[in-house]
Amino acid sequence: MTTSQANAYGKLGEHDVLRVGFGAMQLEHADPADAVKVLHRAVELGVDHIDTAQFYGPVNELIRTALHPYADRLQIVTKVGAVTHPTERLVAAQKPAQLRAQVEENLRTLGAEHLAVVNLRRADTPPGITATGDQVVDLDSQLAELIALRDEGKIGGIGLSHVTLAQLRQALPAGIACVQNLYNVLTRDHEDVLTECAEHGIAWVPYCPLGSAFDWLPSVTGNPVVIAHAERLGITPAQAGLAWLLGHSPATLLIPGTRNLAHLADNVAVARIELDQEATSAFDALAQDAPA
Repeated sequence: MTTSQANAYGKLGEHDVLRVGFGAMQLEHADPADAVKVLHRAVELGVDHIDTAQFYGPVNELIRTALHPYADRLQIVTKVGAVTHPTERLVAAQKPAQLRAQVEENLRTLGAEHLAVVNLRRADTPPGITATGDQVVDLDSQLAELIALRDEGKIGGIGLSHVTLAQLRQALPAGIACVQNLYNVLTRDHEDVLTECAEHGIAWVPYCPLGSAFDWLPSVTGNPVVIAHAERLGITPAQAGLAWLLGHSPATLLIPGTRNLAHLADNVAVARIELDQEATSAFDALAQDAPA
């Protein structure tokens, strides 16, 4: 393992950001005072890319309490395509008018006039929310609405989440800043999408980077190969798994989430960690264990 400043920063649209940002979803169930401390500390550690969504309950309000007025360097990224529901946690909200309403609500709860990037969370297939009935909406009409919001200055960039290679290619003429798909050292179904992002200068922002969000996903931090190399290198298994993602493609930006200040510091430190060749080769070989 080596530490390096050279590869610590990457591109999110037109912005240079630390390659390890902060995913705020886990703050949904945090004590508000603790959540504010975590957000303050994240920014103190150099985090300048925070990922959130209106459908993460009180999280936008917590970000506003902790960080408003926002520093110019801070890039706040949100997600649209779903809303909370009285009996189900989330339901699809894919219609163009619904996407606009969600952008407006994100702006309101964050106390912002502009969002750095808004990710369109498609709902074509599991896991998670799946669109049915009139919520099955064509991608082009959604992109047209997001382009209009960008032209109005309400959003800076358009991102995509949970998309296929064909959908990414369809969206390229709109100008795409980033893609968020499920991906980690053990689950690499979207390697083709990552390759396309790297070729077009699009940030690749994997969610579930440690496989911890769904019970059916293999756990990166519980993998014996990851554990063994982390111990050899004197880092945590989480740091090892995240560092592999950064080393695997220069297009990668990370948004690991946590409610723990110590874990936060460990995560941010990964921006300057490079695995040695022995660990990298061993982790590369784990792709054969990924589900088909």
